[in-house]
Amino acid sequence: MSDTSPEHSRTPGAVVHVAHKRPVRLMHHDASERPFIVIWEVTRACQLVCTHCRADAIRTRNPLELTTDEGRRLLDDLASFGSPRPLVVLTGGDPFERPDLPELVAHGTKIGLSMALSPSVTDRLTRSVLVELRDAGAKAVSLSLDGASAETHDAFRGVEGVFDATLEAASTVREVGLRLQINTTVTRGNVHELPRMLKSVLDLGADLWSVFFLIPTGRGKQLEPLTAADEEEVLHWLHDVSTLVAIKTTEAPHYRRIAIQRAGVDALDDAFPVGPLRSRLRHDTAELLTGQEAPRRPRPPIDVNSGRGFAFVDHVGVVYPSGFLPIAVGSVRDQPFPEIYRGSELLQGLRNPDGFGGRCGQCEFRTVCGGSRSHAYATTGDPLAEDPSCLFQPVLGHGLGGEAQRP
Repeated sequence: MSDTSPEHSRTPGAVVHVAHKRPVRLMHHDASERPFIVIWEVTRACQLVCTHCRADAIRTRNPLELTTDEGRRLLDDLASFGSPRPLVVLTGGDPFERPDLPELVAHGTKIGLSMALSPSVTDRLTRSVLVELRDAGAKAVSLSLDGASAETHDAFRGVEGVFDATLEAASTVREVGLRLQINTTVTRGNVHELPRMLKSVLDLGADLWSVFFLIPTGRGKQLEPLTAADEEEVLHWLHDVSTLVAIKTTEAPHYRRIAIQRAGVDALDDAFPVGPLRSRLRHDTAELLTGQEAPRRPRPPIDVNSGRGFAFVDHVGVVYPSGFLPIAVGSVRDQPFPEIYRGSELLQGLRNPDGFGGRCGQCEFRTVCGGSRSHAYATTGDPLAEDPSCLFQPVLGHGLGGEAQRP
């Protein structure tokens, strides 16, 4: 990622202008040619029954899952993009349900892929298995923490005792030398627990906090997402605390727009008035983190989106723009992954923000944000429609268009 060029930033009511620091990281390569990251759902089997699960996971493995040999071929396809090769995350369901997981990790590592894992916290997640996967070449593990207490988190996961087991598993991940990422799904029901979850993230020594904004798909239809106004408040708070831990957002690409808007602004509260939710989050954060170490430099979010630098392969080999955007664009059983990624009409459309509907197609930040395509699809049935989870109103007539508006 390049961090040396000037960028465009914007204060409310003003045209995009140049700032001195880059608030958003860009890919070195053309996202239409190769992805930055690929998520492979190696199985849908999982022993948890999470209320927000996009996959509606099942208890036993599907006999039609990609076989070990097919999995190797998929990894070979990903390595064929050449350098820089995509990051690969093996997820589920619970990837630890696959006995060939170490073999897949070892193969991916051997051919030059950076392999990461996103397991469920069950009895299968043991120190010995983590050591075996580390020795096979795995670099990082992400664990989910969706509540600040056992009461909230275990209700999310559908199984008692998972909260305590997650804290123990997180410590083990770090002890065996793997990087730790904590994933948190935000809903109306747990948003006020974010400061306490942040403290847990810091106490666990996580390298990255990945905050997911609920998409009403799969079992997640039973939960309530944040309003657009509250999501804006949470994104500003996340940017505030990004001096404490590296933060990534999923299905909230307007976090990048906020990072650009805030760049170079001294009186942030004047430029972006604080509402009741952010005020409460700030108050609770200050109380919990008294005496916290000196701030770090924020880690700029990276410019990827569904189908644009990002792709998802499910357990039977079907390719999607993301796991939260359930429109199939091909199958790796029928054609090589690079052909699907480069040739899909939908993926090409997702890479052209000038073709997006409503505010997203008019927005001066459209090439660096583009809105949540998954949220647009879940709420309208059109993946190219306006994203209703974003509060921002474009300044009509000031859209810069094309590459000129990229930071």
